[in-house]
Amino acid sequence: MKKHHSTCTLCEAMCGIEVTTEGDNITAIVGDKQNPFSQGHVCPKAATLKELYDDPDRLRQPVKKVAGKWQPISWDEALDFTVEKLHDIQNRYSHNPVGIYLGNPNAHNFGAILFGPYFYKALKSFNRYSATSVDQLPHHIVSRQLFGHQNQIPVPDIDHTDYFMIIGGNPLASNGSIMTVPYVKKRLKAIQQRGGKVVVIDPKRSETADISSEHHFIKPATDALLLLAMINSLFAQGLSKVERLAEFTSDLHQVADYVKAYPPSRVADHVGISAVDIERMVREFATANSAVCYGRMGASVQRFGTLNQYLIMLFNMLTDNLDKAGGMMFTQPAADYLPHSGRGSIGKGKTRVRGLPSFGGEYPVSALAEEILTEGEGQIKAMVLGAGNPVLTTPNGPQLDRAFESLEFMVAVDFYVTESTRHADVILPPVTALERDHYDLVFHKFAVRNFAKFSPAVFPLSENKRTDWQIYLALAEKLEAKRGNNTELYQALRQKTPLGVVDDLLTSGRYGKGEHSLSIDKLIATPPGIDLGPLQAQLPEAIYHSDKKIDLGFDYFMPDIERVEQYFFEPIDQSESLLLIGRRHLKTNNSWSHNSRRMTKDSRLCTAQIHPFDADRHGIANGSLMTITSRVGQIKISAEVTEKIMQGVIAVPHGWGHDKEGVGWQHAKQQAGVSVNELTDEMVLDELSGNAVLNGVPVTISA
Repeated sequence: MKKHHSTCTLCEAMCGIEVTTEGDNITAIVGDKQNPFSQGHVCPKAATLKELYDDPDRLRQPVKKVAGKWQPISWDEALDFTVEKLHDIQNRYSHNPVGIYLGNPNAHNFGAILFGPYFYKALKSFNRYSATSVDQLPHHIVSRQLFGHQNQIPVPDIDHTDYFMIIGGNPLASNGSIMTVPYVKKRLKAIQQRGGKVVVIDPKRSETADISSEHHFIKPATDALLLLAMINSLFAQGLSKVERLAEFTSDLHQVADYVKAYPPSRVADHVGISAVDIERMVREFATANSAVCYGRMGASVQRFGTLNQYLIMLFNMLTDNLDKAGGMMFTQPAADYLPHSGRGSIGKGKTRVRGLPSFGGEYPVSALAEEILTEGEGQIKAMVLGAGNPVLTTPNGPQLDRAFESLEFMVAVDFYVTESTRHADVILPPVTALERDHYDLVFHKFAVRNFAKFSPAVFPLSENKRTDWQIYLALAEKLEAKRGNNTELYQALRQKTPLGVVDDLLTSGRYGKGEHSLSIDKLIATPPGIDLGPLQAQLPEAIYHSDKKIDLGFDYFMPDIERVEQYFFEPIDQSESLLLIGRRHLKTNNSWSHNSRRMTKDSRLCTAQIHPFDADRHGIANGSLMTITSRVGQIKISAEVTEKIMQGVIAVPHGWGHDKEGVGWQHAKQQAGVSVNELTDEMVLDELSGNAVLNGVPVTISA
């Protein structure tokens, strides 16, 4: 029997876990009490790591589709076949005929992060897409414009704040998001215990709202109006504080000119929060010793998601709560990849069909289906899927399903036959998280406390298994060899390994010398991880602009206010419509967990939550089947009548819909649920970013 200090990789919280093994078997997974960051906390999802490892539905060797059936093949055959097909398609078609889609699990995989790009570069394709544009793209654009780097996103200093305002976030379900924070429930309660306040603004009374000091329902997709009014009220009450930050940006006071037309009295009826409450919240926030306004996915995946995140950042700045204890703070990670990564280019390319702009070398995923289905020069003929299931997780999933069916070739790097990878011609399965080394390259960057931890693989890598980075590097090497190019680079990278790159980042980083002298060897010698202290003020060093000034980007962001004015004050009649929003559940955030019996015991996980008034008006009883219809599709789903949802709103969770032919999840099929992305509309976008609109979708309902 052996005990291993490891890390749960199923969300952003980076909870330390203790994994007990006997031979090749996992016998227990519990919270690691010695971990200085998570201190023994762990949520139910950690147990899913064992179920993923044991799952008989998981692919353990490459498979190739022959006459519609999956046949196991060797790694050599799988890699050679993949490269042959990709090379052939690129030779027969010009202008980027191969597309790439990367899912969220890649962000939890430092090998894929560091060595995957060598394969993407070898493909020589600019048709790249990812889960970013159905999630946090607005955060990246705001940080790129203001601070000079797409990943220089400040995080809430939750352990030191006195007033925590959460707009469109449910950290009790997400375990934090762009806020790496184990045991968030305890931390939120600690704010209240020290006399502070937690305020939640959300169309649903979420799990986080249930433990908050104050909750306000807000009509979906009106967050921009609320934020404009909050900033207006801040100036009207004489509560703005711009003196300290004036050193880093001289234009902050000019924000007042842009929000003059939006007093709380003008927006109150639109957002569903009274002018009195808006003014009071602003006053309480601005006069608190420390405060932070945090907007997350609910505020991002809507028509004005980028403007929302921008206004949230301005509100924090105008109340003197940026780069200050208890406010929004920049992190100081041990292995800081930002100086060595792309800062985020905006609009360097445009999609072929709709002309949507790229960001950071990626196009909005809402355009992917049309780029496959629309004939002509530049049409996508083949796809590479890396740990993603966009048929269920991106707008108008049925359209993308049809698009994938039409492809000449698809390869997937995944260990399941999912709703998306069922269209593949070959699947290359990497090992699970506990079978590879782990360092949280991304989420240490978003951690609410500076911390470093390396988790060696719990199980040694056998000869017939591959990690993601080994798969990507092998594909890149073979593809370049096929073209007759030199491949010495890949041999050197294979010897270096991603772990060697992380070691370089650690030893050359801010903690590489002196007191800490951090290195991989030191982290191996300290299995639970090393605490590096609370977040510290970091301006102007945190700014990546050459002049070390915050660029408020008025010319980029503020014209979008005109679109707000037109949308809300010259409205289209939608009186018969309800507004669709998504929702999260702790145990089923990850679609992989839908194949877990432990995580899906509750039969009410995939329901449409609806207010009693709306249910009565449409003759819908609790537990009965209802129909929801949008511009692009229709679903039938069980109704959950509850006062936890705002009147006029309907909430459906994402990631379900496992009833498609050929899906390899046997347990998930038994309670398949329905996909909310049969309702979301790929033609409706946040125009500033191209981010998908998943909240505030007009729908009609019937019994």
